[in-house]
Amino acid sequence: MENYKNIKELIEYSKGGILSKVIFKDVKNDITLFCLGESTEITEHTSTRQGFVFVLEGDGVFNLEGEEIKIKSGVMIFLKKKVVHSIKANKDTSFILSLYS
Repeated sequence: MENYKNIKELIEYSKGGILSKVIFKDVKNDITLFCLGESTEITEHTSTRQGFVFVLEGDGVFNLEGEEIKIKSGVMIFLKKKVVHSIKANKDTSFILSLYS
């Protein structure tokens, strides 16, 4: 396993698509980079574990149980286990999703 990763170098966008890259995974932790192309959506779904989203770049809306949170660089969103949420990227958007137990 590498001791470090430059996340900015891993960001890439697919026109109208979603790319995900596992950064780290073990029994208790799952850290994934998501890159959403402009006008892409991840429809409403439920988290399997508690965790957080840390936005690296982009513009869009994160809907957390009906609360609309503006996505922009530096925003951190905390997720409880089994929370309903969705994401819409207005522009190319990337974020880290960290799930843990």
